[in-house]
Amino acid sequence: MFALMKAARLEALHLARDPVTGLEAIVAIHNTRLGPALGGCRFLDYPDTESAVRDAMRLAQGMSYKAALAGLELGGGKAVLIRPPHIGDRCALFQAFGRFIDSLGGRYITAVDSGTSSADMDCIACQTRHVTSTTDEGDPSPHTAEGVFAGIRATARARLGCEELEGLRVAVQGLGHVGYALAERLAAAGAELLVSDLDQGRVQQAVEHLGARPVASDALLCEPCDILAPCGLGGILNSESVGALRCAAVAGAANNQLAGPEVADLLLRRGILYAPDYVINAGGLVYVALRHRGESDESIGAHLGGIRQRLSAIYARAQAEGRSPARIADEEAERLIYG
Repeated sequence: MFALMKAARLEALHLARDPVTGLEAIVAIHNTRLGPALGGCRFLDYPDTESAVRDAMRLAQGMSYKAALAGLELGGGKAVLIRPPHIGDRCALFQAFGRFIDSLGGRYITAVDSGTSSADMDCIACQTRHVTSTTDEGDPSPHTAEGVFAGIRATARARLGCEELEGLRVAVQGLGHVGYALAERLAAAGAELLVSDLDQGRVQQAVEHLGARPVASDALLCEPCDILAPCGLGGILNSESVGALRCAAVAGAANNQLAGPEVADLLLRRGILYAPDYVINAGGLVYVALRHRGESDESIGAHLGGIRQRLSAIYARAQAEGRSPARIADEEAERLIYG
């Protein structure tokens, strides 16, 4: 366990269980040099505990990098709750998790993530103030989508020479809260949409309301398009899948899209521009962090506008140095985090 933590440069790893509710929770705190760790709470099935721990650690590191490049006075953390086979009282389970968070004394602030909702955050808030994206504070998904949309425009300018999206073919993989909200914005901008999701109801909704063309989930990565927007779970870009891509750029909302850092160089060699995921998808973090701090809508909107500028600056440096934007982003984030 310590070897895993050392490899990820992780500060702390906390585990808790509550036999009454079935809670099995992992909180990974990557770095708190810039401020308390903030990161979402996942509630998913995992094949084993090690898989859940690795997921929490990897995501916590990404949150540190995301917060640093977004200019937030926060560190990175992540919570993973292993979903039990049978859930008796869901609210009681999240209240137990809230007591666990409170015991950490403010070093970690939790929020909505895959498998959780604002209603779950309300249950946590009964036990601790170290939680955001409650019902009162609102769903961060639209703000994540807004930031990704702005990032796609910056990507189109850098790779295709024009930020206007009308007529561009964009393949959206995953139509969850963020993916569908992004698809709506792309359709309104005149983009031609290709979509896939394991939930065929969501696909049909995009077809009927957005004029999208459905593509099987296992075929979308091979479809010719201008921009691929991964908006599901991570790890979809590896040596095999990158070889099959038929796009000019990858710019989407999913976390940890690269299976490993070397995949960034594979994309570069293929001439595919990659938007570092933790830069382009920072809108949700910006929203929950500033809303938790009591900032105004105007202040939040201004901060969201910075995503496009940061991404453009990373692209410019990557172009000048002939390196992957992912490498540039990592260097800049590590400079801010580690000094």
